[in-house]
Amino acid sequence: MNWQIISNSVLFALLGVILFVAIFAIIDKVTPYHLWRELVEKQNTALAIVVGFAALGICVIVAAAIH
Repeated sequence: MNWQIISNSVLFALLGVILFVAIFAIIDKVTPYHLWRELVEKQNTALAIVVGFAALGICVIVAAAIH
């Protein structure tokens, strides 16, 4: 078993998760409303769908950049 391949995979996975969290935090700060309050307390379904698709888009971009 090649440990270098495994360690590189783990490193890139962690890098991808860190980038996703950082970008999502920036998007949360840029929006004019509090995402958690809108999603959980007010149960804004339309915003939840948009935020979910934005998160998937960010993930695809980060995965393509790392690949």
